[in-house]
Amino acid sequence: MFILGLDSSAKAASCAIFDSDNRSITAYGGINAGITHSETLMPLVESILKAAKLTLNDIGALAVTNGPGSFTGVRIAVSVVKGMAFALELPVYAVSALHSLAYNLYGQDCIVCAVMDARRGQFYNALFRVKNNEAVRLTEDRAIGGNELKMELQAFVNEKIIVAGDGAQLFCKESDYMCAPLQQVHQNAVSVCLAALNEKPVTSKELMPLYLRLPQAERERNEKIT
Repeated sequence: MFILGLDSSAKAASCAIFDSDNRSITAYGGINAGITHSETLMPLVESILKAAKLTLNDIGALAVTNGPGSFTGVRIAVSVVKGMAFALELPVYAVSALHSLAYNLYGQDCIVCAVMDARRGQFYNALFRVKNNEAVRLTEDRAIGGNELKMELQAFVNEKIIVAGDGAQLFCKESDYMCAPLQQVHQNAVSVCLAALNEKPVTSKELMPLYLRLPQAERERNEKIT
């Protein structure tokens, strides 16, 4: 079965077609130029399908990161997938962006500290133990301060810790932890497809964005009220 995966949870956007029967990547592409995802995501899907010589009718399931991350980016990808899933009656795998980051280090034996820049001195974060080609979740997705996260990581001082995600360079700059290599540090649709293999599918109606915090506009409005 071909799974079409999408990610636009941060600045980068990517699309992948994954052959789940053979566990192989059929086609993959992305863009990290800061262009609005509403302008790039559907053309990206079309170009990846064309490169693979496939159509949407050949796709058996869809996978998408539904949060946390950029409120606009997450909403755009979820909306695109909801539309395709409804029109084609396809099952959808909703994947945490943090969970997908653990699969960037697929094949390693380490603790993956997935971090996305949540601004205001916080990171969206979750910890995973990657071993034997599996990613076992150690914490729930949460928004956490950098100092608090550093203290928590001390519990794994005797294990190899690799930091991945769009907040990795910022977090590693403030600590002594090892950042994932450049080709493995950012969220990507291939890892979304790998993570999807461990999720239960939902319908297009059930697919919803999952945010860990209120949008900035709502936070600022609430602060003015209080």
